[in-house]
Amino acid sequence: MSRNDSDRNELDTHAGDPVDMGRRRMLTSTAALAGLSAFGMGGLPRELLAATQSGSHPLKGQSIDMSVLGIAGWTPSSLAVDMSPMFAEYTKKHYGYDVNFSFASAPFSALFQKAATSLATRSQEYNIIISDSQWLGAFAQPNWIVKASDVIAKNPDLDIKWFSDTISKAYQVYPDGSDQKWGFPQEGDVITLYVRKDMLEDADEQAAFKKQYGRDLPQTFEDFEALNMDEFEDIAAFFTRPDDNLYGTAMQYSREYDFCSCYLYPFMWSQGGEIWNAETGQVYGLLNSDINARAMEQMKHWLKYQPPGAINYGISQEIDAFSQGQTFSAFQWAAVGPAMITDNLKGKVMVVPPPKHGKGDSAKRIYTIGGQPWVINRFNDDAHMRVAIDFLKWWYLPETQLEYAKRGGNPCDKATLDSKGFDDIQPWFRAYRYMMNGHARDFWHHPQYSQMLSIQQEAFTSYMTGQTKDPMQALEYAACAQQKILHDAGTAKKAPPAECSSASL
Repeated sequence: MSRNDSDRNELDTHAGDPVDMGRRRMLTSTAALAGLSAFGMGGLPRELLAATQSGSHPLKGQSIDMSVLGIAGWTPSSLAVDMSPMFAEYTKKHYGYDVNFSFASAPFSALFQKAATSLATRSQEYNIIISDSQWLGAFAQPNWIVKASDVIAKNPDLDIKWFSDTISKAYQVYPDGSDQKWGFPQEGDVITLYVRKDMLEDADEQAAFKKQYGRDLPQTFEDFEALNMDEFEDIAAFFTRPDDNLYGTAMQYSREYDFCSCYLYPFMWSQGGEIWNAETGQVYGLLNSDINARAMEQMKHWLKYQPPGAINYGISQEIDAFSQGQTFSAFQWAAVGPAMITDNLKGKVMVVPPPKHGKGDSAKRIYTIGGQPWVINRFNDDAHMRVAIDFLKWWYLPETQLEYAKRGGNPCDKATLDSKGFDDIQPWFRAYRYMMNGHARDFWHHPQYSQMLSIQQEAFTSYMTGQTKDPMQALEYAACAQQKILHDAGTAKKAPPAECSSASL
């Protein structure tokens, strides 16, 4: 998801504080909804699945208060509520009812628990939730959210043509590989590379680099598209000047949430490594591979080109380092473009595809996908369920998606991303679109996601910080623990092997 912790509150001044939802009014009209059926499978009233015609809306004349739960300090989440007055105008004009939105929030590291605690009580405290993509299984398995496939079946206008198959797989599908959909893409995201264009164009820098390495500094999007990590390492080394407090790049190594994992995956996946088999639940023998051990060594090696303290970097620390001129480049989520490219950096930054891994024709570029889907609370009453579906229909209108893009959000539908001039709306859009077309990949959507992640983050950062000296030891520890988690959950037929009894960090 691609992500942040409580530091993310600093990134977006528009994010609201959590709302005391126990005091909000939920105005419904039983008379207006008398003709609607009881809840069916998945908690969705059957008639509410169907489209309504202007003038015949069952909520006409009513006033509904809606609550969205989203990510604190995260621009794409806050945009949904910032744009909600537009939806209110739309519903008043087309459906004849009034709607007001409030926004509750929590940092990524606490958002799932906040949502789960409420949903477990069968509460409609949060009518629509902006979920991390990996939480789909944890929300779907206990039947807390509405099955999107059912909504789409009755509302063909929500059967959106997405820009790539990656989008539906990441933000809708659970279990992985099935045709069951539970979410609707809210924000697309992927790791991209932010570089200082002004430094690349500096004549003195160009001359010095060519003298040292015998080739030119890359200047264009296409130049970076052709780069592999070895070639980019020369550039990072060239711009690493500790005496000038300048470093070649920045990545994320923090143990918080999924930071280190998301930045290690590209080293693994791009070189043929795997983390599990979604069909069989096998982890042991896949995660703890020689390829993945080398990938860990490579990522740790890159710390030599990063600022002091990079071992603790998350999203906000990367933003600070890059926006304050401490790094020439940064591997960073497309979604934080507005924070990365500050007013004083406008026109000085280029966002490009991050380097390929490997050499020659065999080199590959597969980076971690971020982003979030909308999910609908199964326990909404009829009125709030209706408004939630109306809202999603409005959200995917071409004019809404275009406005979202102009405000800094990353749409996912093919019509918007393929529209003329899309790449020029935001500096990162071309790289975002390029990466989402076959160069991005998500990871587990499993209900035991949080347990799997906690173990993995502990293991990966143990090696990165030097607590564990051997990368294979860290991988063995994680693979053994994750195999047990999936076996205990009934996902994996095979239990951890006997050698796991001695696995430790």
